[in-house]
Amino acid sequence: MGVLNVTPDSFSDGGAYLTVEHALQHARQMQAEGADIIDIGAESSRPGAQPIDETEELRRLLPVLEAVHDAVPLPISVDTTKAAVARRAIRAGATIVNDISALRGDPLMGSLVAETGAAVVLMHMQGTPQSMQQAPRYGHVVEEVLAFLRERVQVAIAHGIKGSQIVLDPGFGFGKLQEHNLQLLAEFDAFTKLGYPVLAGVSRKQFIGNLTQQPVQERGYGTAGAVAVAVLKGARIIRVHDVRSMRDTVSVVSAISCHARSHVGVSNA
Repeated sequence: MGVLNVTPDSFSDGGAYLTVEHALQHARQMQAEGADIIDIGAESSRPGAQPIDETEELRRLLPVLEAVHDAVPLPISVDTTKAAVARRAIRAGATIVNDISALRGDPLMGSLVAETGAAVVLMHMQGTPQSMQQAPRYGHVVEEVLAFLRERVQVAIAHGIKGSQIVLDPGFGFGKLQEHNLQLLAEFDAFTKLGYPVLAGVSRKQFIGNLTQQPVQERGYGTAGAVAVAVLKGARIIRVHDVRSMRDTVSVVSAISCHARSHVGVSNA
């Protein structure tokens, strides 16, 4: 899943793709580099980001989404918490709703997803983008995130969303301290046991910067390490900024993992 932010203030690439021309060029580049999905977001969710209204989000989003849909033959995900924005995006060609609020941000989102049949990503976040990094606390982060995701799955199903539409995301960097992110990654396979595809959004995150002492744009190697662990532990979707290098990382790790599984129980004795 290649990231296309049409925002002035995203933590990694804010302001880089504000025009339709630049955004479309980047989407085409990600397609050429091996992206399977383009995830378009028009509202920043970085720590401390201020919310924008529906009108502004649609103003940023729709021209780019329509252009990408017309020119790039890949599934489009819309990164939004607003049902009205998701509805317009789906009409324009999006087939996935990436909802960082896990249906909590808008009471109409669940019924919209059920009605349209779009896939939905349910992500864990403690707090909101404005408050999430102020003092996140957990007793046992993995168990608490698992419990949250189980509960949100039940809410989704109660809205009429089918299990086949659901993707889960433990929410790296969303209301998590360094130790929380590392524990989530170390026990990532716990989330795959819930029975739904799991997305890993580790690309260029602050916990990688803390480990490598690199600025945002120089966190590619660190991201590759985190991506490798996530894939080995069962991640089905990797949300990334650097598509080509992460595609190579996934290809190598997946091949090793498949080879290891095919040789389980084989002995030369």
